Amino acid sequence: MQAHVFAALADPTRLSIVEMLASKGRMSVKGISSQYAMSAPAISQHLKILREAGLVHVETRAQQRIYAINQTRITEMERWIDHMRKLWTQRLDALDELLKEEMRAANQSSTPSSTEPLP
Repeated sequence: MQAHVFAALADPTRLSIVEMLASKGRMSVKGISSQYAMSAPAISQHLKILREAGLVHVETRAQQRIYAINQTRITEMERWIDHMRKLWTQRLDALDELLKEEMRAANQSSTPSSTEPLP
């Protein structure tokens, strides 16, 4: 997974645009812009960054530019996130086992042996 994809989503406005397109489907630039208190050129710049990251694609219909989620890129991100989740789950499970072993060893060494006299 390329870092620029996550960098594009790091901006709250761009993340919001992706979420909106995911829930509402295809939208025109005008429709997207109407949801934000910023200029149309500012929204267009955000859309450009999302397009360059491959998160959205654009279709031109007459005078309108219609944006939609690029499901292929979203699926790639899901696979990468799932892979990382599995990797970290394995690592944390291994760490948990190591800590349990350490605790057992510490408990065994702190219990008096049967050959030592009790005070």
